[in-house]
Formats: sequence, C-alpha cells, structure tokens
Amino acid sequence: MLTESTITTMLPVTDSERAGHFYADSLGLKQTGKGEDGTLYFAAGAGAIGLRTMPAGAQSESTALSFEVSDLPAEVKALENRGIRFQDFELEDLKTVDHIAQLGNERAAWFSDSEGNVLCLHEVLA
Repeated sequence: MLTESTITTMLPVTDSERAGHFYADSLGLKQTGKGEDGTLYFAAGAGAIGLRTMPAGAQSESTALSFEVSDLPAEVKALENRGIRFQDFELEDLKTVDHIAQLGNERAAWFSDSEGNVLCLHEVLA
C-alpha cells in the first residue's frame, strides 16, 4: 500500500557535486547511495532525498520540501551557524521575526539550497 511506502523526494540540481556537499556539509544529511544516472541519495527521517541533475531552471520557486522539526528556533540557529541564510518576509499575510513565520498552529522558516530549490523547516505547535 502506498500509505506504507517510503517516500523519496527528487530534487533537480544543476551541479550534483555542489548540491551533494550542501546536503551533507550544510544540512548534515548522510549520503546513502548514488544511482547509475548520477542521482545522489540522502537519508531524511523515514524517507530520502534524491538529487538528480537537470537543466538550469528546473528548480522549484515554491517550497520543494519541508523538514518537520521539534524546536524551530534551535534548528534555525544551528543551520545559520553552518552558513545557511534564511529568507525573511514582510508581506500582508506573511511576516517573519528572526526568520520564523507564525502560520496558525505551526511556525516555518525558509531557505534555498545551493541549486535554488526552496526548502522549509516547520514546527507544529501543540
């Protein structure tokens, strides 16, 4: 059944070596394999992330994936210490304070990977 399947999120990258270093060094994810087509795979919770070489422009301008975390401010700080630059917003319906937006019963912070894909950290509040 699909409800029991492990999910691999495939992200388009223009430079797999650069992207691989970003996911390993900046995000701290462990590479688990390399496909015959050069796709790099990284463990991410119960799923995986695949970095597949694609032409420039294939990257998502919207959130491509989101990591659920239990302490968003601590995760933001830890990633900032690894060189991640978070996006800030000052829009009518989306404002960030210390890079974090309050969205009903959750909080979120966004950043881009080395290839321009938009990634998110989010925390569900009790």
